[in-house]
Amino acid sequence: MARAAAIEETAGSRELILRAALRAFAVRGFDGASTRDIATEAGVNHGLIPYYFGSKQKLWQAAVDLAFEELKAGFDALTADPSLVDDRARVVAMIHAHVRFVAAHPEFVRLMHDEGKRGGPRMRWLVDRHVKPLYRTIEVLVDRARARGMLHADVSPLHFFYVFAGASGLLFHQAEECKRLTGLDPFAPEIVAQHARVVERMLLGPSPEAEPEEVS
Repeated sequence: MARAAAIEETAGSRELILRAALRAFAVRGFDGASTRDIATEAGVNHGLIPYYFGSKQKLWQAAVDLAFEELKAGFDALTADPSLVDDRARVVAMIHAHVRFVAAHPEFVRLMHDEGKRGGPRMRWLVDRHVKPLYRTIEVLVDRARARGMLHADVSPLHFFYVFAGASGLLFHQAEECKRLTGLDPFAPEIVAQHARVVERMLLGPSPEAEPEEVS
């Protein structure tokens, strides 16, 4: 029993460190985040960080892996969902799932913005390990959507990918500005759901089943 409890505590401590690290790297950047501060925020002994991860670089990579594992799990669930009967339904579900994900994990958006603007080994690792597979998945969906007339022929995977990423996440990246500007909390569930619908309509246009609006 004691050994099982110790194993469970160890696994829990590791995840606490990873989630604290993701927040710290997102807010303060790789250079500004210290492993001691991360350990303090996670509520664990600092020695656990070198024990589990070896180095700050390995900790950063493991934190990014955790974020993308959650994102990929959501996309994989959509791919396997038998209720999504056509490509439009899959793209709509992907848009809504991604908006919910970035609203729940604004630190993910901040980290991607910070690393994406830098040339260097972390950016190359991030793109090669995680962003390229995600881009290839979206590329297939966009190509099929264009072939079926769901998207205009001029909408390339490149532009769809970055418009999708920007439209989905900027509201949550700029959350404090939004609150000051509008008095609204972008993380409120009704705002998140509304934002997902707006992104859907921006990217795909109105649903084919939507009733035409009356002209007065």
